[in-house]
Amino acid sequence: MASYDVIVIGSGPGGYVCAIRCAQLGLKTACVEGRETLGGTCLNVGCIPSKALLHATEMLHETEENFGKMGINVAKPKVDWTQMLAYKGETIDANTKGIEFLFKKNKIDWLKGWGSIPEPGKVKVGDEVHDAKNIVIATGSEASSLPGIDVDEKQVVTSTGALELDDIPKKMVVIGAGVIGLELGSVYNRLGTEVTVVEFLDAITPGMDAEVQKTFQRILKKQGLKFVMGAAVQGVTTTKTKAKVAYKLRKDDSDHVLEADTVLVATGRRPHTDGLGLDALGVEMTERGQVKTDAHWKTSVAGIYAIGDAITGPMLAHKAEDEGMAVAETIAGQAGHVNYDVIPGVIYTHPEVATVGQTEEQLKEAGRAYKVGKFSFMGNGRAKANHAADGFVKILADKDTDRILGAHIIGPMAGDLIHEVCVAMEFGAAAEDLARTCHAHPTYSEAVREAALACGDGPIHS
Repeated sequence: MASYDVIVIGSGPGGYVCAIRCAQLGLKTACVEGRETLGGTCLNVGCIPSKALLHATEMLHETEENFGKMGINVAKPKVDWTQMLAYKGETIDANTKGIEFLFKKNKIDWLKGWGSIPEPGKVKVGDEVHDAKNIVIATGSEASSLPGIDVDEKQVVTSTGALELDDIPKKMVVIGAGVIGLELGSVYNRLGTEVTVVEFLDAITPGMDAEVQKTFQRILKKQGLKFVMGAAVQGVTTTKTKAKVAYKLRKDDSDHVLEADTVLVATGRRPHTDGLGLDALGVEMTERGQVKTDAHWKTSVAGIYAIGDAITGPMLAHKAEDEGMAVAETIAGQAGHVNYDVIPGVIYTHPEVATVGQTEEQLKEAGRAYKVGKFSFMGNGRAKANHAADGFVKILADKDTDRILGAHIIGPMAGDLIHEVCVAMEFGAAAEDLARTCHAHPTYSEAVREAALACGDGPIHS
């Protein structure tokens, strides 16, 4: 048995970042992880492997669609699925080994096994019980399904199984038009799969700016994805070779069936807290099964904190990372802080979609006076040269003060472009501040400046 200042349960983005920050602040730290590798869902079966496949298939698309236009003549590319999966595996290994190195560098003990909290100040891993002055729950989330759907990770898969399919399916039905469904749907669409997305609501990417939703769906349709909107899935049945998805259209209650080789269930995620012993400890939970915390990530039991997907808020790796650092600083007696108004969200399709702050719909609902600055990538020289002119940048600013309230980008490198707006918002900048900042030419980032200019007298290139 060992004694620690902090034991973090879970080594995902929230957990490992929290552990490293604790160690940097001079706290004796351990991290509990039951997987064979560190990094949690994100590095092993989530963010990183999905981005590897997105990148590989984007390269395939460029080869097929744009190489010839640029005077690069190559034979029709062939997909080696086994090698593509191997590339994905190498990417995962490089990242997980990187965290192992960081743990050793920062003298963090990896307690291998699944953890539970038998009583405050104690963490049990296997047969050993360790003392901890502070415990941080960073156990992440797991895929959630719907009634009438049995996931076998072969024919009916979550994102985990979709990253490990034996073969590229001819037909795939994706249940859910959120981030995971659209990213993985895009991967298989580019690999030649006929992809149909079935969504309960009437718009894709729920909660996103409505103008972005419409543009995004139009672009995805153009790429070949099919959509069935306003559809309530009733269940999935399987035979040895096929799966059938039964659904009702909400508008007329009519029954329909879709047949596919593979069904991807992408209906969201739920906190993974089973086996921790939280009920017996009396840790208060929310109605949605999340760990309830105060403004300093403290649970209802003294000395126990929680972060990331296990608590309320967007289930995003970078949100968990920010909370992990803030909790470490709080435990060390500093002032940990997370600005929840400036947490970007990104969809890594092609084009990418990125958003931060308020949407137009939220501002209207709040009765806030605002102005819109918008600029199309069609007016951006770099985007046109790179065959990437789909989409736009939209900046929302307060009508009276010009302070930036939100930004929504669909287009090339949107996930990187959003961050200059995040920094601007963090410092309370006005749209004019962005507009008066010199941007290099020719870059995609000029579209952000033009959108900021559009909040004032108007953009130059539109």
